Amino acid sequence: MPEKRYLVTPGPTPVPPEVLAATALPMIHHRSADFRSTFVRVLERLRAVYRTTNDVLLFTSAGTAAMESAVANLCSPGDRVLVVSHGYFGERWAAIAQGYGLDVDHLRYEWGETPGPDEIGTRLEELGGARAVYLTHSDTSTGVVADVQSTAARLAGSGALLAVDAISSLAAVPLETDEWELDVVLTSSHKALMCPAGLSFAAVSPAALAATEGASCPRYYMDWRRTLVAQAQGESPFSTAISLVRGLDVALDLLLAEGLLAVHERHVRLGRAARAGVRAMGLELFSPDEDRAAVVTAVRMPADVDGQVVVAGMRERSGVTVIGGQGELRGKIVRFGHIGYVDVNDVVVALAALERELADSGADVERGAAVPAALEAFAEPIAA
Repeated sequence: MPEKRYLVTPGPTPVPPEVLAATALPMIHHRSADFRSTFVRVLERLRAVYRTTNDVLLFTSAGTAAMESAVANLCSPGDRVLVVSHGYFGERWAAIAQGYGLDVDHLRYEWGETPGPDEIGTRLEELGGARAVYLTHSDTSTGVVADVQSTAARLAGSGALLAVDAISSLAAVPLETDEWELDVVLTSSHKALMCPAGLSFAAVSPAALAATEGASCPRYYMDWRRTLVAQAQGESPFSTAISLVRGLDVALDLLLAEGLLAVHERHVRLGRAARAGVRAMGLELFSPDEDRAAVVTAVRMPADVDGQVVVAGMRERSGVTVIGGQGELRGKIVRFGHIGYVDVNDVVVALAALERELADSGADVERGAAVPAALEAFAEPIAA
């Protein structure tokens, strides 16, 4: 019998069969009327997921390209920007900004630490302001989910545009683009939107669009103005990933039918289950032990255990794909994601596979405790 495979990573994430079926439909032309209706419907319903009335721009690209667009379309070389990082992907914000010749002030937090909204506001004031502030909502390298709402409130009135990497957080944890007055919010298709990789998105406020008029950083393919002109006609400016857009159309059906509140609550319960299982094994969490950390659970490895070896063993012996640490955390942690098309069965399979690898490596773990603890935590209702 072929071995079953379980994908329990923060991206790519599993894709529902209905979505996969839509991506396999016969090809049509991207300028045809039948595709145009799908494209327009997708853009409109993305607004509902983003919780915004602003334009949502769609790109055939990885999420990093959308991040780059938020630098190129807002800034000119030499502009001062504040980058807040608390993990691997915050560092990417800084690298992109530096690549465009910006004056980057980099507020670095220790990996695993949660950024403080007041510290960010104070840093911006000490700088005398900035063109933009770049922030990561959920950094999957650590499992930390920043308090974007409080940060946006603290920066209100500063004159700085706030651009948020919500690539792994949108449709997994609450994010209110308009209510929190966020200027740019980015995401991509292969995370909580339950699609294959290849699409990215940017919700842009009127203030962000106005800033593009004076921004002189070079851009062409990711030019927001060019994209907006085409989308106003129900099209993309260039050839788009037709099959992925059709899959996304179905995925948005599933998300909105479930309801965003129910989706968020499901992710909270999955995060609780994952953390309870880890604790029951006697392991230490690296990611925060809080409901907001509902995207990724990061687990510290015992001192004498190489996390990369554990990840390889889980894949080879149990068919479970999780992911190890990045950068300075390589070998020190194991991470598994619980966003998108993931249920509690996926979580308990991942916990059981982790327990198996650690026990067989000689680590001191509590055998048989993780799965019942996870199921019990998942069954607990969300407080009203």
